[in-house]
Amino acid sequence: MLKFQDYQYERPVLQEDQHAFKELLNLFTNAPSTDKAIDAIKEINTFRNKLSTLFNLVYVRASINTKDEFYQKERDYFDEIEPEIKAMNTAFYKELIKSPYRMELEKQFGSQLFEIADFEIKSFSPDIIRLLQKENKLSSQYSKLVASAEVEFQGDTYTLAQLGPFAQSEERSIRKQAVTASAGFFESHVDQFDSIYDQLVKTRHEIAVKLGYKNFVEVGYLRMLRIDYNADMVDVFRRQVREFVVPLATKLYEKQAERIGVESLKFYDENFKFKTGNAKPKGSPEWIIENGKKMYAELSDETNEFFQFMLDRNLLDLEAKKGKEAGGYCTFIEDYEAPFIFANFNGTSGDVDVLTHEAGHAFQAYSSRNIGVPEYIFPTSESAEIHSMSMEFFTWPWMELFFKEDVDKYKYAHLADGLQFLPYGVAVDEFQHLVYENPEWTPKERKDAWKQLEEIYLPHRDYDGNEYLESGAFWQRQGHIYDVPFYYIDYTLAQICAFQFWKKSRENHEAAWADYLNLCKLGGSKAFLGLVKAANLRSPFEEDALETVIRTIETWLESVDDKAL
Repeated sequence: MLKFQDYQYERPVLQEDQHAFKELLNLFTNAPSTDKAIDAIKEINTFRNKLSTLFNLVYVRASINTKDEFYQKERDYFDEIEPEIKAMNTAFYKELIKSPYRMELEKQFGSQLFEIADFEIKSFSPDIIRLLQKENKLSSQYSKLVASAEVEFQGDTYTLAQLGPFAQSEERSIRKQAVTASAGFFESHVDQFDSIYDQLVKTRHEIAVKLGYKNFVEVGYLRMLRIDYNADMVDVFRRQVREFVVPLATKLYEKQAERIGVESLKFYDENFKFKTGNAKPKGSPEWIIENGKKMYAELSDETNEFFQFMLDRNLLDLEAKKGKEAGGYCTFIEDYEAPFIFANFNGTSGDVDVLTHEAGHAFQAYSSRNIGVPEYIFPTSESAEIHSMSMEFFTWPWMELFFKEDVDKYKYAHLADGLQFLPYGVAVDEFQHLVYENPEWTPKERKDAWKQLEEIYLPHRDYDGNEYLESGAFWQRQGHIYDVPFYYIDYTLAQICAFQFWKKSRENHEAAWADYLNLCKLGGSKAFLGLVKAANLRSPFEEDALETVIRTIETWLESVDDKAL
């Protein structure tokens, strides 16, 4: 059995691969029959999977250790060649959609592949390769800059993730110091963060113009493969969040202030949920993993098999350490049919959330690993987040393993956090619409726009005189804004679906789990609304769907005596 550290990486030689790909594409283009065309597609997919495997190995190993010179150089190399790889994929898509065997190929591979191909073609041209290379380099600059953070705090040095527990301290002064120290890192590099984003916005706008679009918004939606909904539908959804969620979230913050005994809730209080302290896992990272193993063994046969697969092959890198990139993610290493989970454990309840959230992604990829179409291993982002956010709720019956006597604290905070996230999530989305509709804005104008959005979506927020945060710069810590434009509304749409699974699971766990399992096995073979329907969920865009599920959450939260927790 090969473990992750044994997975082989060898730098691809671009010219050789381009030549090999051209030969494979000719086989497909000149296929004399449907069967031969299908065989050629399978060979092309094998070729594409190999390149994707090498990219993912570089990406993972470079993000685990940003001080590893070899993998940083390889990451830089992939930043250069990734647009050329995209050009090969697009050439395949162009031949695919005009194939004389298209009808039979759609029966074999599904119509979703052809929808994806159409969107990918519209978002790419060889004329933008240089700009895509520049975009990749700028995104990597951002990630490396955040990963470089080593913040002096109370006589020691911490990464941003390692500062997390101090921001949940029972001592208000420590919370304030920790949040100030974290913000201080961003403030001390504000010119770099401004410059990187300014260049990204202008580069992306130039990409859009070269492709024939008015601005980058449409390109952003094409890249995110939003096949069965559009910006107008998203705008209506954001309005519903303003109408139904913001007042409730504000009320929950007011309850929190009363619960933790502060007259006025400041930004550095937001992560402190209970006067007696937040729910925290009661053991080490190794202990969390052992309990995770028990949890997934008992949840279902499928999750038991999956989690053992991950453990046996060392497919999890979970602890925060210096030189490691921020955040958490799940990716898939195709040639080994292996999901990989990256995280930054720091001793807070977020460690358990990672174990369920990223494992939800990984379980879905594991469930659809043999689907036979690279485009279907993961679905589009808003669909993928249903798997992760719903797994957080399906594992509720096992939370006592991790939190023991504080399990009720965890559940209350987890559900409230999910609801309170929605306004922030749509604010990030609206911010990106505004930025790309106004690419000429200065850094100050972008920050002013964020400040106005905070007043609308986060009216409770009080930065207590912190100049950097009050300037409207909070968004600079949100990596998605830099790395994957328009990837954020996805979390809010998925949250509404996950809330439905939470409700259904409490009513009939077996039926809800069967729907979830079916959804995971479908992978990305359908677009978002098609997958929602297949899972027997209501679309977040449906009239009153959001209001209905939010009211259910509100009723549950109100049934809890939160002051007693």
